[in-house]
Amino acid sequence: MIVPVTPLQQNCTVIWCTATMKAAVIDPGGDLPKIRAAIAQAGVTVEQVLLTHGHIDHAGEAKPLAEELGVPIVGPNEADRFWLARLDEDGRNYGIRGVVFEPDRWLVEGDTVQVGDLTLDVYETPGHTPGHVVFHHPPSNLALVGDVLFQGSVGRTDFPLSNHQDLIASVLTKLWPMGDATTFIPGHGPASTFAHERQHNMFVSDRALAA
Repeated sequence: MIVPVTPLQQNCTVIWCTATMKAAVIDPGGDLPKIRAAIAQAGVTVEQVLLTHGHIDHAGEAKPLAEELGVPIVGPNEADRFWLARLDEDGRNYGIRGVVFEPDRWLVEGDTVQVGDLTLDVYETPGHTPGHVVFHHPPSNLALVGDVLFQGSVGRTDFPLSNHQDLIASVLTKLWPMGDATTFIPGHGPASTFAHERQHNMFVSDRALAA
């Protein structure tokens, strides 16, 4: 269930295991009433907050939500400590709430995260931010990719500590091997598939990269 939050329309996502109804909230950047309503509508029990990276629209209200639900914050990779430490400052700049915190668990390549009976694989995908991670559930061909890849575009790399070459490498070496049939939920905008992006994405299509 996708819940667009903040003025930046970030895709906060509630995912759950249908067998156990245990859930995780991914990237609760703000608008907690909307997120609470989605959790209630789904009738699930949230066990953790997962973060792809530390930008304000993804992590701004992670701490208040986690405290309210009594659950841990998991992710991103520790290289995003820089961004988490300035959430309050960035919140003021964007006119949205940002609460500084340190996650209960940093994530590294090869880690897994359990949501009920579902196992999500963790990949480090630097570029948009240095500590960005993505979550992949192979059995359902689903990836939650934050701001690495969008329908028709890729994440911005004009922020401090961003690196465009790293971002492209993350797409090619971490996302594409998950398979063309993979559907991905990006941090902004509509979902797409890796097959579609390999054909049509102006930045990372096979044709664009061969040019």
